[in-house]
Amino acid sequence: MLEAVIAAIAVAAAIVALCVVLYRRWAEKHGVRSGTVDDVRQVSTFGVGTSVIDDPDAAPTADELRVGGRETTDKPADSMTRRFLALAGLSTGVFAVLAAKLWQMQVLSGQQYAEDAHENLFTDVATPAPRGCIYDASGTALVLNRLSQTVLADGDVAGNSDVVRRLSAVLGVPAPIVRKRIADAASGAQSQRVVASDVTLRDVAFITEHFEAFPGVGIETRTVREYPYGALAAHALGYTGAPSEEQLERAEEGRSILATDTIGMSGIESYYDGLLSGDHGSRRVMTDAMGNIVNVVSETAPLKGSDVYLELNAQAQYTADRLLAETIAPAGDIGTGKGVSGAVVALDVRNGGVKVMASYPTFDPTSFTGGIPEDVWALYNTEESHAPLNNRAINGQYAAASTYKAFTSMAGLEYGFADDEMEWECTGSWDGFGTGAPQKCWARYGHGMLGLRSGIVQSCDVVFYEIAKQFFLHGPEGSGELTETALQEYIGKYNFGKATGIDLDNESEGRIPTPAWKAEQWRNVPSEALWVGGDYSNMIIGQGDVLVTPLQVACGYMGIATGKILKPHLLKEVRNTNDEVVVQVEPEVIAEPEVNQAHLAFVRDALRGVITENSTVARAFGAAGIEAAGKSGTAEHTDRPDDAWFVAYAPFDDPHYVCACVLEQGGGGSDSAGPIVAQVLGTLLDTEAGNEAALARVAGSSGKAVEVEFTGPTGRTD
Repeated sequence: MLEAVIAAIAVAAAIVALCVVLYRRWAEKHGVRSGTVDDVRQVSTFGVGTSVIDDPDAAPTADELRVGGRETTDKPADSMTRRFLALAGLSTGVFAVLAAKLWQMQVLSGQQYAEDAHENLFTDVATPAPRGCIYDASGTALVLNRLSQTVLADGDVAGNSDVVRRLSAVLGVPAPIVRKRIADAASGAQSQRVVASDVTLRDVAFITEHFEAFPGVGIETRTVREYPYGALAAHALGYTGAPSEEQLERAEEGRSILATDTIGMSGIESYYDGLLSGDHGSRRVMTDAMGNIVNVVSETAPLKGSDVYLELNAQAQYTADRLLAETIAPAGDIGTGKGVSGAVVALDVRNGGVKVMASYPTFDPTSFTGGIPEDVWALYNTEESHAPLNNRAINGQYAAASTYKAFTSMAGLEYGFADDEMEWECTGSWDGFGTGAPQKCWARYGHGMLGLRSGIVQSCDVVFYEIAKQFFLHGPEGSGELTETALQEYIGKYNFGKATGIDLDNESEGRIPTPAWKAEQWRNVPSEALWVGGDYSNMIIGQGDVLVTPLQVACGYMGIATGKILKPHLLKEVRNTNDEVVVQVEPEVIAEPEVNQAHLAFVRDALRGVITENSTVARAFGAAGIEAAGKSGTAEHTDRPDDAWFVAYAPFDDPHYVCACVLEQGGGGSDSAGPIVAQVLGTLLDTEAGNEAALARVAGSSGKAVEVEFTGPTGRTD
């Protein structure tokens, strides 16, 4: 460094000396003497007029000398002298600046520049990390990683036509696609690019044995997602894929996502992606001036993501997935059985754990590994496929039908519009508001005289129409004793009309209709915006504008069974790479309805009667060997077949689990949905007792459907 400074100063001195020598040569040539100055400054005339020899008196004095009529005091060499001096000063200044800059670079910042130059030789390249695995509550593996032989290539290989053609021939991939994949710098300029995944061992061996023919090409064993049981719990587990530009931009703080990473796209894979993703590894490579990799200096192995254990019970989940498929699509296509879609959700009422979450039609996440194939995506987005990617357990919104009666009967008891002694007459038709358009009971023949308990057990609509009438008569349109939302507020105690907070994205909130909601909904049609008595009588039986999700219904019945509603959660615990529990979910109460305990006991007894006093339901639950309490429901539609509902909790006297099932266009709840709920609850209790249960791979939906003819409402059966 010091030598460089001395050399710069020497160069500057040499240039200054050269300027002085050039000036002296010029002065000698023009007769300029250094150090003496003539007295005569300038001659005004020469050879014109009288000669000074002839007339000495005619010679001008020094003060009379002129040039161009202008008096001057400059000597002839002054102008050139100043120019050379200015040039010398400028040169000296320039080289002084250069010398100072050189001093700053070589002496003051020399060490930093040297370090930067050395660092520019190296580049750190991230390598993908294996994702954590997903297990059910007992340790059954639901999502694993399998090894995949991956062919990688340096970026400069794209310019080597010979290597590209050889790779194309060995891998069976068209050369333009090989070149495009290698040229893709999304993972970084120095990152190796994926040419092909899941390469056969035969192809791997060929490339390895002929490595001299494939310069810049390497083989790496990576991991890809594997779902041992296919579509089992597919909507709860979700699937993975490559991140979109939006996902890359909105990555959480402290989280590094690369374009070549695999991230969760839905379900648990997405919600807990930060835990499952792991930490990237690193390869430090030396590069030349063109950016080509010369050598791999060091390599740090990636760190596998944490393992996630869910509350799911794999055996009960299999029971639900299998029964939904057998009920809706026994011949493979939708419409060959009962209903066109459906969902089942089961909760542990003691801690809020989700033991079962099934939705049909479903999909196999295995086929989505590495991206959703275009043909599968197109198939699943047709109308006849009935949206296999939609998780109906949390996103399907349905009329609650008679499952609502457990809550509206509690409201009637609370406000004194019903008790254990009151009776009403059901003739099969009711026009309590005198509209001239009577509302019907599902039993067109009528139930005769019956009280509230029988009204719940037999699901008599007329009993509930009468209770609804009292809410109307005591509301703002009547005596004014109650607010216009008294019934809705009571139903809201059981968490309807709001999300449960489950650890999955995009949960639907459902709807409890109110006068304000209706006024806003029909603001452009004033004749329809008015809240009338019929809105009460529709809502009280779970029809009209009521919307619920299967998860909300299960949570509501958890409140009936135990008096508390716990936040539903899929996650049980998280374990690190040392198999140590680092996260454990604790139960969280989200609602504890303040209700009369005598009223609650009354309704529980009626729900027990639904199971024991209905022959169809009693047979299904008897076959499962469980004692339960629950409620059926059938939601009517004017443009399609009825939806079937059933919800129950068991054991009746010491509840452990609650299960809800809905079948879109499935007919009567007791006939279609009841047997599914009974078998799912039976499996949960059996496995809890230590008994073995079936577990096998579940197939995804075919994406096809048989057209179901609708000839008009056939009338509910419960």
